[in-house]
Amino acid sequence: MQLRRVSSFLLVAGLIAALALTSCGGSRTEERTDATQASSDAGVTVSQVEIGKNVDADMRVTEQSRSFGPGETIYAAVITNGVAPTAEIRTRWTFEDGQVVDENTQTITPNGNASTEFHISKPDGLPPGKYKVEVFLNGTPAGTEEFEVKGNR
Repeated sequence: MQLRRVSSFLLVAGLIAALALTSCGGSRTEERTDATQASSDAGVTVSQVEIGKNVDADMRVTEQSRSFGPGETIYAAVITNGVAPTAEIRTRWTFEDGQVVDENTQTITPNGNASTEFHISKPDGLPPGKYKVEVFLNGTPAGTEEFEVKGNR
């Protein structure tokens, strides 16, 4: 009789221990899923900023240049790599004295390599001088390219 109680006690204790281990393992799995999601969110990077006079259907610059006429459209292709549910790319175009010419933001759903196109132009022409475009990814600086507008408006 005594042996039967000990066996029953050990069986119950073993079941409780197994349940405890199973529930602990479940929370570890949830923690790993959260960590994986966080690394995916941070897994998008800007690999390159292209400046030029034209873009193709894939939003890549086809004619790279650092010199433009006042009436031309100036394109910036922001090349990203990585995967995330969403990411925000912002460009700030400035004139030589720091004056902001234009700012634009696009929300993307990155899934590997991609290109996002931004551009500036002015119907009456951009003033001659030195310019730069600054690129921000999720609010963090991600690249800067300089260019020049030459000639008369």
